[in-house]
Amino acid sequence: MKNYNYNYAFVFYDIADQDSEVGKNRVTKVFKICKKYFHHHQKSIFRGTITPSKLIKLREELKGVIDEELDFISIIKLQNKHVFEEETLGTDDKPSESLFL
Repeated sequence: MKNYNYNYAFVFYDIADQDSEVGKNRVTKVFKICKKYFHHHQKSIFRGTITPSKLIKLREELKGVIDEELDFISIIKLQNKHVFEEETLGTDDKPSESLFL
């Protein structure tokens, strides 16, 4: 397996028990961690450029907060922001970075 240096990523998360105080606390912590590294795109979605070393730090910080039995986080890694196409349906009333390059 070839090692790639990923320089762009999407993060999607779903934290369980969001109605409980413990769940809300995890949601807040995950949000703040992701906000340190990425642009907030929509609700529980973040994206942006990131160095390989910061990607490792992000992963470790998230592992320290979530309950791996209950919570879900997906990190989609890309080599750069030019190798994907985004298609959206519906309204996007929140400003986000432009992908039209």
